[in-house]
Amino acid sequence: MELNLKHTYYSEKMIALAAVREAADLCRNVQRELAPGEIQKKDRSPVTIADFGSQALVCSRLRKAYPNDPIIAEEVADELRTEENILVKDQVVSRVREIRPDASEAAILEWIDYGGHKDQAPRYWTLDPIDGTKGFLRGDQYAVALALIADGEVVVAALACPNLTLSMAPDSKGIIAIAVKGQGTEFFQLQDMKVLEKVSISKQIEPDKVRFSESVESTHTSHSGAQLIAQYLGISGKSVRLDSQAKYAVVAGGDAEIYMRLPSDRRYVENIWDHAAGMLIVEEAGGKVTDINGKPLIYKHGYQLKENRGVIVSNSLLHDPLLKAIAKAGIK
Repeated sequence: MELNLKHTYYSEKMIALAAVREAADLCRNVQRELAPGEIQKKDRSPVTIADFGSQALVCSRLRKAYPNDPIIAEEVADELRTEENILVKDQVVSRVREIRPDASEAAILEWIDYGGHKDQAPRYWTLDPIDGTKGFLRGDQYAVALALIADGEVVVAALACPNLTLSMAPDSKGIIAIAVKGQGTEFFQLQDMKVLEKVSISKQIEPDKVRFSESVESTHTSHSGAQLIAQYLGISGKSVRLDSQAKYAVVAGGDAEIYMRLPSDRRYVENIWDHAAGMLIVEEAGGKVTDINGKPLIYKHGYQLKENRGVIVSNSLLHDPLLKAIAKAGIK
């Protein structure tokens, strides 16, 4: 089915913008109280609380505005209903009530469960309530990522990055990026929703000036493969490593030219909530996103990108050389 670009998606854009901003407020409230070294103590309860709370807030807004739209998200509330997680559940409820004072416990758990859809649908939302959990626990980068998919195409994307600073606004910490298919990408300051200067992808192609980013964690990406490709392209600078889909915002905002997520495990299949929002934000800023074989990301198989291997993001100008270097490196 051909995508109808006559649909402006204005309502969906504004709902998505409000939803990720509200969720980001909750996440920042939780992260501010993290003790130094929380991740070393293996106490993941803060990120669990923020994760569930973020999902509750976003799904609540979406269901109220679009009651017939399924939501594919990471979490369901089943574990919060168990006896051993009663303290975590109470904290989730408390955090959500800081923003929605009248919310009942039953309602909050129900809001979380709205995100339990997993199958393909003609139109649905996909949400990562906290993308970059280890970054969140370290006090570094994370994102709230939300996208609307219609007829297999990502048509609206909202990405809140509470700790990200871009060169277009060096004195501002925290941005929200939003994009609508065919309408471009916009960046806002998270704190006051001031519109930042016009988003412009970098046009840099000189190898000694090209910047590339990749994940901090090597769980689902090959750092050695990325270094090899950088060598083939003549890129001499070190990679910028940061967690979450903030990397997409960095490329869209012109602070990097390349983001590589190279497969480190042939069995791993990417989840749609890890890429849908960031992909549209980069593409609408003038960049390009494919898998490592140059194939577009295909959102037609429920919650996974089953037809794709890895993800490559660029300023468009470097995409073909990048794909050739990947093929030369024998990465599959």
